[in-house]
Amino acid sequence: MKYFNLHTHKFTNSSDILELVNQYPWEFDATIPNYSIGIHPWYIDENRLENDLKTIEEKLQLKECLALGECGLDKRIEIPLALQIEVFEKQIELAEKYQKPLVLHLVAAFDELIEIKKRLKINVPIVIHGFSKKEQVAKQLIDNGFYLSFGKYLLRNPDLETVFKSVPNDRFFLETDTIEETLDEVYILAAKYKNIKIEDLIEILNVNFNTVFKQT
Repeated sequence: MKYFNLHTHKFTNSSDILELVNQYPWEFDATIPNYSIGIHPWYIDENRLENDLKTIEEKLQLKECLALGECGLDKRIEIPLALQIEVFEKQIELAEKYQKPLVLHLVAAFDELIEIKKRLKINVPIVIHGFSKKEQVAKQLIDNGFYLSFGKYLLRNPDLETVFKSVPNDRFFLETDTIEETLDEVYILAAKYKNIKIEDLIEILNVNFNTVFKQT
């Protein structure tokens, strides 16, 4: 592996990139070699919830499934937060059972996340994808044991340079999510911001990948 893409919805099958492709249980594609699978808060459907959770549990037991996600909380959608938390906590239970990291979609619910992590005593690594908030929020999350993944907003919001620089090298990942830009572009900008060579950035992310995803 040369590059690692922490979160993408586009499988490119590039020989240089290990892609953690986002999958949903209701439209699972078995041809994708490495993936995360979870119930995004936007797409909670109580009519199929039991089946979705069953599918997630089945896939978590396979080596191709590297993480549970994306799941999480979003306070800016109409789905009741209580229902979101219920579905999120059921997925956390599965991640703990099968010792798979969590990849999170999180909007305006950082305090709730920290409370849940402490209350449930979550032990598996948790990565918040698409991070775009201020340095104070980043520090709060880092101090509480979370990892942060950067991509779209790093490319499009120059104010994130300071935030990204403040994140310790052992606590971040890079991603493309749904953007048209390439992972190369994300890596080039991240190396520039960190003032390191691309080769050093690749090594940092390989170490982080091996730590979080327990690969040797």
